[in-house]
Amino acid sequence: MHVGNCAGCHTAQGGRPFAGGRPLETPFGTVFATNITPDPETGIGRWSRKAFVRALREGVALNGDLLYPAFPYDHFTRASDSDIDALYAFLMTRPAVQARAPTNRLKEPFGFRPLVAGWNLLFLRKGPLVDDPGQSADWNRGRALAEGLAHCGGCHTPRNELGAERSDHAYDGAWTEGWYAPPLNAASPAVRPWTAEDLFAYLGTGLSATHTAAAGPMASVTRGLAQASEDDVRALAVYFASLMAHAPAAQGPPPADRGNVADAAHPEAAALFAGACATCHGPGAPMMQEGRPSLAWGTALHEGTPNDTIQVIMHGLAPPAGRSGPTMPAYGDSFSDRQLAQITAYLRARFTDKPPWPDVPGAVARVRKGGSE
Repeated sequence: MHVGNCAGCHTAQGGRPFAGGRPLETPFGTVFATNITPDPETGIGRWSRKAFVRALREGVALNGDLLYPAFPYDHFTRASDSDIDALYAFLMTRPAVQARAPTNRLKEPFGFRPLVAGWNLLFLRKGPLVDDPGQSADWNRGRALAEGLAHCGGCHTPRNELGAERSDHAYDGAWTEGWYAPPLNAASPAVRPWTAEDLFAYLGTGLSATHTAAAGPMASVTRGLAQASEDDVRALAVYFASLMAHAPAAQGPPPADRGNVADAAHPEAAALFAGACATCHGPGAPMMQEGRPSLAWGTALHEGTPNDTIQVIMHGLAPPAGRSGPTMPAYGDSFSDRQLAQITAYLRARFTDKPPWPDVPGAVARVRKGGSE
């Protein structure tokens, strides 16, 4: 359950856990997540294990309706019987909540559910994965989780015109909820190697001392993984470390701080950085001395788009109420769009050896409106 971050989709903002109602925006319209508590009227309280398995493996609801693939049954079909049994037992022991999801708002003709049968015929490959005998137990477990309940490709794999993941571009990076989910393979833009230990720390805490802090949708994922089995988190780390092991971006030394050059090229942004950011991210800052990663090590600044950097500056980082975690103030209300564009360009120039991003002001405008490239 925690590996799959079910609460992330099936809990509305301010709502009861797993009671549904959260809107999921797709290119085809809005799908509302359903209630997966054991309420017999509005949830899954009347679902037998067989019906539950059919939903996860075939995308078919208790009443025979075809489920929209916003529900990632194309991944869940790969989960093992034991994982599905554990998930069923977990959900059936949650507090029952009576809450009916709003009606989906899909564009024509996508609200016609029988069309999903064609989608399934084209893209659904049923059945759990078979272990690779040439790999370790941790690697196989990690792959089974990543491809199954964790459905990591749901965010990190690009999709085709019909909303299906492009299997020939698995983990090549994709857009999700206004953020860019970076590649998790040899195309990773990270400038330091992601070892299994680094990933284990990052996935379980949302922070890596050698890379960066989790932000955007990934922050919710790491909060779920913090409650998952350490063995499962480690298995995921082993699997993805193997996929990113030979990423060219991480083969050389991380770029040096080019403060003098960037300051001269972006004097206004340098002043903003000195006033708003240097107390945490400047040389000798207490946070840096405590082992927090340099901005030069963060993946976002090395991506081909400024989107995620702008998102973090604009919205900051905040752990959930009552929990610890990476924290950063939001500057969206303090900085004008011009200032956001200036400091974004400055960070790229100071902490990377990459060329400037094109049209940073346009990217700021899109993030401000809640969109992406």
